Amino acid sequence: MKIYFKNTFKPVFIIFCLVFIYFLFCAYMYTNATFVDISNNIFRLHVIANSDSKEDQLLKYHVRDSVINYIQELSNSSRSKEDLIKLVSKNKENIQKVAQNAVYSYGFTYPIYISIGNFFFPTKQYGDISLPPGYYDAVRIEIGEAKGKNWWCVLFPPLCFIDVSSGIVPESSKEILKENLSDDEFNLICNSSENISFKFKIVELLQNMSINGIFM
Repeated sequence: MKIYFKNTFKPVFIIFCLVFIYFLFCAYMYTNATFVDISNNIFRLHVIANSDSKEDQLLKYHVRDSVINYIQELSNSSRSKEDLIKLVSKNKENIQKVAQNAVYSYGFTYPIYISIGNFFFPTKQYGDISLPPGYYDAVRIEIGEAKGKNWWCVLFPPLCFIDVSSGIVPESSKEILKENLSDDEFNLICNSSENISFKFKIVELLQNMSINGIFM
């Protein structure tokens, strides 16, 4: 009886593992495709401080405010993500000057580096909205050595221009976001429950494994 059990347990266990891996892979592919659709409709602003010192962190927010105010003036005529990316790219030097002047006005001499591209972001919370991990188009502003904590927001749809200190994105801003996402995608990122955040972290882990060639 024991010999029969040993002979049957191994192939059953192998089949169970294969089925589990298959469903895990299917879930990953579906969820990842949804996340890609979300990232394709979003343009982000990313500001990285020189260091984690109190002064450098305050400077980061000063640079942020100056850049957001300038981009807000530019974005009045933009009606799509592509329009805004073109405007930001066209005015890249001006944005750099705005950021650099903000640094100088605070009495620092850190250089400013600006890049516009497609960058990887881990799971991020913005008010009561959770953005899944993945690659997003973004304008990245690095202050000095850029070794400090970063700050980010969504330039398109235009969520950078609202105050989320209360932890809640206004319904009017969510409507703008909803216009650019499917119902499933919108419901996914607006559900800030621990269950959703946990799923985001699982996908983030699988993405890292995929990047490292472990999970293909």
